[in-house]
Amino acid sequence: MSKHVLFVCTGNTCRSPMAEGLLRKAAAGRNDLLVGSAGVAASKGSFASRETMAVLRKLGADLGDFRSQPVTAQLLDQATHVFAMTQNHLAHLEARFPGHAEKFYLAREFSGSLGPGGDPDIPDPIGMGMAAYEEVAKILEAAMPRIIAYVDSVE
Repeated sequence: MSKHVLFVCTGNTCRSPMAEGLLRKAAAGRNDLLVGSAGVAASKGSFASRETMAVLRKLGADLGDFRSQPVTAQLLDQATHVFAMTQNHLAHLEARFPGHAEKFYLAREFSGSLGPGGDPDIPDPIGMGMAAYEEVAKILEAAMPRIIAYVDSVE
């Protein structure tokens, strides 16, 4: 049985597409793991940010012909695991889609470290320059082996 991982952020142009690209890279060659991303306030059809694409290229990850999309019940029906970037994203998903709550997790909890003061959110890099995008990539890249192990361990 294949697993379908969905990453969720706000606009689906920075953090969640970055996570999607990094998990695709980490799980390269696997036909049993589908990866996607969406946003709780995303418009349909936007490109990933220029900075996200640059960081992914630097890390050898590729998003192909990525376009943003909003979170929908149909996407959540297909997903086996949903990783939110922040506590607010998680709360939004739980409030809007309570029937899927057992699939929802915070991505940073799989990174091996929390932010300042134990913050479990992955910070939004938009408008903060390349260093912020690189920091987000570092957090997400650290989470990928644990996310894969967790997804593989759960039926």
